Amino acid sequence: MKQHRLLVPSKGTDFSHLQPGDKVLLSGVIHTARDQAHQRLVELISRNESLPFDLANTALFYCGPSPTPPGKVCGAIGPTTSSRMDPYTVPLLEQGLKIMIGKGERSADVETAIKKYGALYLVCCGGTSALLAQTVISFDLFAWPELGAEAIYRLEVKDLPCYVAIR
Repeated sequence: MKQHRLLVPSKGTDFSHLQPGDKVLLSGVIHTARDQAHQRLVELISRNESLPFDLANTALFYCGPSPTPPGKVCGAIGPTTSSRMDPYTVPLLEQGLKIMIGKGERSADVETAIKKYGALYLVCCGGTSALLAQTVISFDLFAWPELGAEAIYRLEVKDLPCYVAIR
C-alpha cells in the first residue's frame, strides 16, 4: 500500500497512479452531501437550474456533521453509507464531480460511471469521526440550512485520511 497526497479541487488531476487500498491524505475544500442534498442537486440538474456550487473537479463527503462543540472548528464528521447516494451519483459525475468520500460498497452502475468519468471513490473508516474532525481547518454552512445535518457544508481539510476504493 502506498500513501499519496491529493489536493481538491482536482482540476486536471490524473488518478491513474492510485490503486485500491492506497492511502490518500486529502487537503483542500470539500462539501458534505447526504441523501436529501443529493436529491436536490439532481433535481436542479434535471431542470437545468443553477447549483449552489460548481461540481466540476470537486469532492463530496457523504457525512452529516454533528453540532460543533465549544472551542472546536466542527463536530464529528463520520462517513455515512455511500450506497444510499447511488441513485443520484451518475448525474453528478456527468457534471464533473471527481471525488466521493464515504464508506461501504457502490453499485455496479456507479462503479462503471466512476471509471468512465475518471473519478475516484475514497472510503474513510467508520467510527473515526472525532479523529476526522481534527483535520478540519474551517467549517461553514453552505446551502439548504433547512435540511439540518443533511444541509451542504463547506469544509477545508488538511490531510483527511482516506483509502482508495474505486478508481
